[in-house]
Amino acid sequence: MKLTDTFRNCTLCPRRCGVDRTSGETGYCGAGSVMEVASAVVHRGEEPFLTGDNGVGNVFFNHCSMNCVYCQNHQISRHGGGTEHSPDSLAAVLLDFQEQGCPTVGFVSPGHYLPLVAETIRVSKKKGLEVPVIWNSNGYETVEALKELEGLVDIYLPDFKYWSEDSAIEYSDTPDYPRAARASITEMFRQVGTLKTQNGTAAKGLCIRHLVLPNDLAETEEILRFIASVSTDISVSFMSQYNPVYRADEFVLLSRKLRPSEYWKAVEMAAELSLTNLLIQEPASSPNHYLPDFRKKDVFGTQGMI
Repeated sequence: MKLTDTFRNCTLCPRRCGVDRTSGETGYCGAGSVMEVASAVVHRGEEPFLTGDNGVGNVFFNHCSMNCVYCQNHQISRHGGGTEHSPDSLAAVLLDFQEQGCPTVGFVSPGHYLPLVAETIRVSKKKGLEVPVIWNSNGYETVEALKELEGLVDIYLPDFKYWSEDSAIEYSDTPDYPRAARASITEMFRQVGTLKTQNGTAAKGLCIRHLVLPNDLAETEEILRFIASVSTDISVSFMSQYNPVYRADEFVLLSRKLRPSEYWKAVEMAAELSLTNLLIQEPASSPNHYLPDFRKKDVFGTQGMI
């Protein structure tokens, strides 16, 4: 995938806006042709098999191809203003994470910068990056774009947010999300397979994140049935941290926190479908603990930042 061709007629996500990002045009995501990094943080609040003892070295990008009304990263997903990086300068950040002892490094919401991120990974590996690389995405991607990452990304960490297109449109303004998520997850699984660990830390594979929503707006059972149809060995991270932030209070069915009974019902469904590689997030955990504040230097409070 040639960078200049991609950004001159952008079709990186399923929206396929076709704008010329090299001339200053922006599509739905709002991103230009230079990577904007909102934060580079050593994050200790991710899944334990990713963080180890020292945390994931995460790169959070500005902009996003979706517009979730409950987005906890809305400070950066709907706005620009981050630090501009070239693949060379961002590679230096990844190598610094490795020097700090991070067992993994990751890119959060990277799809709209895919060619630049791919080049960043290539540069990083040439300069000595050895730890696994994580692609942490919303699942709204195209198969042809993901194929450009084969052999570069070690761990895929996509969301699967909704089964119904109606919900995807109403709550994330994202038509065709369910079909795109199914196709992208199938491609990710083809590339890296089930999650494998080395010395207790993930080395390669797929782990799907699923945020359980109030009133079963995600249609969790259907999502789990699809995952099981791909492989019952796929790792699923069940998130209980839903919080009615950003614009959620404008939507009555999203205007409250998740009930523990709703969360445990979802976990029981997974067990009934023979999905056994599950990461459970106790509902008793305070959802506020997971909320970042990108206005602060220490984005995740005690989670640590460079």
